[in-house]
Amino acid sequence: MSETIQIHSFPLSGHSHRVRLFANLAGIKHDVIDVDLAGGEHKREPFLTLNPAGQVPVLQDGDVVVSDSNAILVYLARKYAPSYLPSDPVGEAEVQKFLTLAAGEIAFGPAAARLINVFNAPLNMEFTHATAANVLKKLDDHLEGRDWLVGDAPTIADVAIYSYTAHAPEGGISLEPYANVLRLLANVEALDGFVPMPSTAVGLNAA
Repeated sequence: MSETIQIHSFPLSGHSHRVRLFANLAGIKHDVIDVDLAGGEHKREPFLTLNPAGQVPVLQDGDVVVSDSNAILVYLARKYAPSYLPSDPVGEAEVQKFLTLAAGEIAFGPAAARLINVFNAPLNMEFTHATAANVLKKLDDHLEGRDWLVGDAPTIADVAIYSYTAHAPEGGISLEPYANVLRLLANVEALDGFVPMPSTAVGLNAA
């Protein structure tokens, strides 16, 4: 690696956290550049040149710029940490399935519930909780007898689902009924290089 990559991030963004988490787990040298979302930095230049969608995270690796957290995970794994992305068609397809789950039901369930409590997002809490219950049950069933989502070692699938699942209690969603999910979260947290995302005292985390 000829130069340090840069991750444009926001501390309370689970999408940003999954990228920072993976860079740490994979031992990829990087700098984190916090973007002032409250001040609207992501909606004006020079940030919009990096990502016209005005969203974090964004990765800069030399002349390469990648946005979308899951796309960044794939890029980093392919270039710097191939053990985190299976090369066989079946394994890679399985990883992709969980990246889609992270961008779909996890985003619309646990992540959205957290958005309501942490950022006062105008979303439907009942819908987010129903979606969360469905996806957490799906994950818990899949993880029966498994330590990781795909294969016998951690992959970017585990990284992609970690942040918003671990912080589901901030959206008022208990993880206690999902022993297998809790075990997966603990497995990720036990990996060398793990870094947590800051917690917010809302939902089930409220004092």
